[in-house]
Amino acid sequence: MRLLVTGAGGMVGRAVTDYCRSEGDEVFAYDHAALDISDERLVRETLGKDRPEAVINCAAWTDVDGCEKEPARAKTANSAGPENLARASRHVGAILVTISTDYVFDGTASRPYREEDPTAPLGVYGNSKWAGEEALRGVQPEHLIVRTAWLYGHHGSNFVKTMLRLAREREVLSVVHDQQGCPTWTRDLARALTAMCQRLAQERHTCPWGTYHFCGAGKTTWYDFARAIFADVSPAASLKIQRVEPIPTTAYPTPARRPAYSVLDCSKLHAAFGITPRPWRESLRDCMQEWPL
Repeated sequence: MRLLVTGAGGMVGRAVTDYCRSEGDEVFAYDHAALDISDERLVRETLGKDRPEAVINCAAWTDVDGCEKEPARAKTANSAGPENLARASRHVGAILVTISTDYVFDGTASRPYREEDPTAPLGVYGNSKWAGEEALRGVQPEHLIVRTAWLYGHHGSNFVKTMLRLAREREVLSVVHDQQGCPTWTRDLARALTAMCQRLAQERHTCPWGTYHFCGAGKTTWYDFARAIFADVSPAASLKIQRVEPIPTTAYPTPARRPAYSVLDCSKLHAAFGITPRPWRESLRDCMQEWPL
């Protein structure tokens, strides 16, 4: 396929670009410096030049606390950007896939969130991503919105990297134990996004467009996620860490509120595309085996 990837310099964008190229796809990869998706003219010109069959939008401002401080910037990046891509992709006849987040929910559910559940973002980041979803739906009927959660990988800033960095500096780490979610390896997400695009390209007029959830199977807490990271890391990593202590969210205040429950139901994705997420623990082991020391 001819794919255009936005946000290709970020954690998800690099994983998507690397995976698609390994599969033999022709990929036009643009980081923020090369393609600012908030620039409507540039987006239109770029898609018109490259004529991709599909656009995978990995561009976003994901600094949750930063979004609270700069809501206008969050709206531009996470709302106006997807709308610009929707207009341009529709103009050139390209499939549009954009990544959204568990932060569109408030985290008060008692069972995994389904795609049709009411949204209720707790802060600016979640609101800006929800606004981006709505803008896309209103402009480009042929789209996929893929909500995911607790992303980690070899590139960019993420929880695994933070834990390993701190574990080289400290013997004891305190990690929140009362937030639940589904850790998701960016490579697994990239594989799923590519499979969805290929299916849509082959069966464009019959495939189910819309919103889907994808995340690692199973649930855990940040505390247990941290313990799993240290259990899987190579002994050659030479970490100082001796123990991880559980703490409540109230002991780790942040500018933006986090959902206490970010577990996503991925059964709709399996029913429509035959894609079943791997257990998060299995994916973490595979990721850590490749982790650079």
